[in-house]
Amino acid sequence: MSIFEIIMLVCFGAAWPFSLSRSYRARTNAGKSLFFLGVVLLGYISGIMHKIFFSPDPVIWLYILNGIMVAGDIVLYFRNRKLEFL
Repeated sequence: MSIFEIIMLVCFGAAWPFSLSRSYRARTNAGKSLFFLGVVLLGYISGIMHKIFFSPDPVIWLYILNGIMVAGDIVLYFRNRKLEFL
């Protein structure tokens, strides 16, 4: 377990609640990129896989939490896209 990995995940993770809140309240996808969200989610999934297969430790929960928040932002992306076309 690396303190630097933990700091990185906490710092990245601190931004996602604000992004989720903004996506929910704005009801628009202005400034959002589905491609970017997908790449970030893929990165977190890769981190989870690495922790499972090569370096199991409790840091996996930070990857999972961040991945859930990104997945939630992707869900809001599709909700907002639907709302934009109503």
